[in-house]
Amino acid sequence: MKMESFYKDFFDYTYHYNNKIITSFIDDNEGKINDKLIVLLNHTINAHEIWNARIIGKACTTGVWEIRPIIDLEEQNRANYKCSLQIIETHDVNSIIQYTNSKSQNFENSVKDILFHIINHSTYHRGQIATYYKQEGGIPLISDYIMYKR
Repeated sequence: MKMESFYKDFFDYTYHYNNKIITSFIDDNEGKINDKLIVLLNHTINAHEIWNARIIGKACTTGVWEIRPIIDLEEQNRANYKCSLQIIETHDVNSIIQYTNSKSQNFENSVKDILFHIINHSTYHRGQIATYYKQEGGIPLISDYIMYKR
């Protein structure tokens, strides 16, 4: 499998399940969505946007913990997905990106490591969202990769 196909598959998965969570938040008829869930979902989408911007060398004014209306996250998730696919197609994944984090610290990492981080970060926070949602009495979305591939 080519590296581009590998990353595209995982970004398809990430987009799919982030979108399912966004939709479930929009459709919440039981009132189980609390502030903690909203913060985590926003953080997940915001971080993806920020990392994409770092890779392409574009300024990003979105704060990592900024709260946006849930309905706006649907479009941002789509934009993040499209941008990540464009990065996969146009960037050498072995190239090194220098960036400044939200604490004004300078770092450098390979594009492939950043792409994997975006995917892993989203998966991590979807797990947290599932746990907190269950604590509120909801039935969490199962978002395991193997379930996506079935």
